[in-house]
Amino acid sequence: MSATENAGRTLYHCMSARSFRPLWALEELSLSYRLVVLPFPPRARSKEYLEINGLGTVPAYVEGATRMTESAAICEYLAARHGSGTLGVAPDEPDYGSYLNWLHFGEATLTFPQTLVLRYSRFEPDETRSPQIVADYTRWFLSRLRSVDRAVASRDFLCAGRFTAADISVGYALMLAGYIGLSEHFPEGVRRYWEGLQQRKSFSTALSAQETAALAQGISPTPSPLTA
Repeated sequence: MSATENAGRTLYHCMSARSFRPLWALEELSLSYRLVVLPFPPRARSKEYLEINGLGTVPAYVEGATRMTESAAICEYLAARHGSGTLGVAPDEPDYGSYLNWLHFGEATLTFPQTLVLRYSRFEPDETRSPQIVADYTRWFLSRLRSVDRAVASRDFLCAGRFTAADISVGYALMLAGYIGLSEHFPEGVRRYWEGLQQRKSFSTALSAQETAALAQGISPTPSPLTA
């Protein structure tokens, strides 16, 4: 909703990195926040950030006394704390377990292999790049994507019959896949699902918010979709 007002909320972010998940959630919930865009990789290019997050990775989210650094967990927190029953799924709803599973599936199962594809195809020095690792973890990612394809074969969202933080978590993994050339291998159900997610107003406003904040803060708006 606002990258200039904060209401005590601050998100530390790199362009289109994992921190895009909580940025998308903040926009979906129309919450005010302050967005700090960091150069990539922040642990090397923004040493003062280590005082916020000693790992030097993004995201870091601050809300009052709350400090968080895991993208899916921040989305879960925002949905539970500020979602008023919309972005999250309550424990007494039938799809609560499915919601939690998909929320963490997006990061632990889908994003993890993509970071290895990125590292060993683009970020390692030439002598330590590994086409074999890239091929192996590309297959890993695509094989796990079949679960998403089955889940959205006859519905628009992953669970509870509505858009939730689980869709943000998995949706970011699909966004990252586009950056690294894997989206051309999406099965039809996943392709349709991802096209639908991109039509949400909160997705487009999150994209605009990160670009506007980056330019205002002297950071290149080029995507930097790795956090480590």
